[in-house]
Amino acid sequence: MRFSEIPPTEDAGTCNAVQHAADLVGQRWAAAILNAARHGARRFTEYRAAVAGISDKVLAQRLRDLESQGLIERTVIPSTPVQIRYALTPDGDELLGLLLPIVAWAHRRALRSQALQNSAS
Repeated sequence: MRFSEIPPTEDAGTCNAVQHAADLVGQRWAAAILNAARHGARRFTEYRAAVAGISDKVLAQRLRDLESQGLIERTVIPSTPVQIRYALTPDGDELLGLLLPIVAWAHRRALRSQALQNSAS
């Protein structure tokens, strides 16, 4: 369904839903963490290695945030020492799949911008 096809009575609800989704994926590092999960990160150190520049404190907070949103699942493995594993939930995987066209658009836009800059030089 296109935004223009949404009945006017649903506009406020739609705007709220759009804002919620934008806030969720726009949170710094969230998309990168979801992408790391899709590419096999399971342990905290694997996420830290996959997401360049993120601090341990912020990574821990974002993993908690994504878990509370139902996008990442945290599993505690009772061993010595205790192991914590993270994985995408089906909702997290679906969201990341929806973001991929936006990523492709951003790449195309950057390439066009670069081409325009090069042709102006």
